[in-house]
Amino acid sequence: MLFSPPSFEFTDASRIVVDTLKPVAFDSPDHLIPWGTANDNSRNYRFNEKVYQVFASFPRPWKILDMGCAGGGFVRDCLNDGCFAVGLEGSDYSKKFKRAEWATIPDNLFTCDVTENFDISIQTQTKQTPVQFELVTSWELMEHIAEEKIEVVASNIKKHLAPHGLWIMSVATVDDIVNGVNLHQTVQPKEWWIKKFEGLGLFHQAAFVDFFNTQFVRGGTKYSGAASGSFHLVLSAAPQHAPQIPPLGLRDKLFDAWLGSTWQKTLKRWIIGPARKYS
Repeated sequence: MLFSPPSFEFTDASRIVVDTLKPVAFDSPDHLIPWGTANDNSRNYRFNEKVYQVFASFPRPWKILDMGCAGGGFVRDCLNDGCFAVGLEGSDYSKKFKRAEWATIPDNLFTCDVTENFDISIQTQTKQTPVQFELVTSWELMEHIAEEKIEVVASNIKKHLAPHGLWIMSVATVDDIVNGVNLHQTVQPKEWWIKKFEGLGLFHQAAFVDFFNTQFVRGGTKYSGAASGSFHLVLSAAPQHAPQIPPLGLRDKLFDAWLGSTWQKTLKRWIIGPARKYS
């Protein structure tokens, strides 16, 4: 039986509500020693293009949740493309300093400890409607979660994931020591994570990883392959409702290989100059 997504409405009178009893992960090493939350603002528009291909047969606006959003760059790109997008960040560092996109889209970025129960909804006047997302992303987040709290995170995801939705993530498999503290609380190989998620009712769809072809928000050779110390998962709670995987032609593969390559970076540097970092 075909799945029909529920109707979605967000008007000028609507606002996003994130209900949580713990709006800041005050006991997390990432809040106590701000590092990624103070520096990262990852985005990759090629990933967005591929996501829109995956969900092309589903009604717009596509709903996207980025957990561990740091500077909110990916959320901003999704909003610019007409998506309904929300970012959650465990630390309030970027919010306090209005860093990166926290200065531009504050109504779409929220602090929230995702290892505790939370609920995202749309409030329009007196009506409050829970949101289920086509896509949830987590870039280098899960290794920052203590093992005993992974189940709660997975439960939060399943509650907010549409039946046809996907949870896409990158996960590091190495320690990250900053000021003598290991920010990575759960360091395990890919096989361990797949089995862990299967036990929580979330199943890896490996063919989607092939379709994205290293073009993730945290992607390229830096985050893919045995030497990278990182890998990607695409999870579904209901594989029978997962979207169809679009075809990946030779031109797409060549373009994916070109993006982020040494040749592409060199040409870009010749044309527009060295990259500048904006916080």
